[in-house]
Amino acid sequence: MTTGHLDAHRHIGRLPEFAFYGGPPIQADVTAKATVAEFIATLDEEGTERALVLPNYGVPIPDAAFDLNPLAIEAAQKDDRVSCGLWVSPKASDAERNDGALALATEHGVKALKTSFLLGGSPTDPDCAEQIDRIFTTAAAHDLVVHVHTSPGAASDVDQIGHLVEKYGDDTKIHLVHLGGGMSGHMKLIGGRLFDWIEAGKQVYTDTSWTIGFAPLWLVSEIEKRGVGHDRILFATDAPWGDFAGEHARLAAAAGDGELADHFFRRNFEALYGT
Repeated sequence: MTTGHLDAHRHIGRLPEFAFYGGPPIQADVTAKATVAEFIATLDEEGTERALVLPNYGVPIPDAAFDLNPLAIEAAQKDDRVSCGLWVSPKASDAERNDGALALATEHGVKALKTSFLLGGSPTDPDCAEQIDRIFTTAAAHDLVVHVHTSPGAASDVDQIGHLVEKYGDDTKIHLVHLGGGMSGHMKLIGGRLFDWIEAGKQVYTDTSWTIGFAPLWLVSEIEKRGVGHDRILFATDAPWGDFAGEHARLAAAAGDGELADHFFRRNFEALYGT
């Protein structure tokens, strides 16, 4: 029986207003926590026993995310229930910012490096090759996990992100957030690629934040059918972009309350990010 939950992916910090999609400046991360005290209080309210916290990101202002790395480290060093990841960028224009971020990789509490192509670049862009290689090889050298955003289409699509799994998954632990992202991503991962990668020896993991309702149920049925994958799925809220109540309810309904739920909500986190 599962006795609690550990959150493998959530964020800290408030982002500045930004005029997305041609509209007025907005600040959509209304539940974002700007301080460590607020962040810890939220864990207490939810009953979250352990969490991996990452800098908040999403606006096309490079320093907005990089400047939150110290806050994530502060959270990890303030409370032993918290571990953290550092924001790093695949873009060549962020090379100096990556220098500063990667220099923090050995700080106490750091367990991951987080990157995304939402703000530019792509896994197959030659201009990104050097920084991508730095990210993945640094993670392997320090036994860190690389968190990679997935979403349908463009540079974050599973078709693109899969190149990273193929190239680096033998030596580096890779956490693909959002179960591939959206309908097409779920179809690609659950429909075979996730399990094929696992059977090929790739160190690939995923979480179920942002999943469409059918996906966790199908995921569980495919795990039972293929006989692998039970140890690669993690519960995550992606707060403030996801919500604890919805994410927890959706995965709990699919996993039940037995050994599989214990893996998803607790044991897989402990294996990947430490006890």
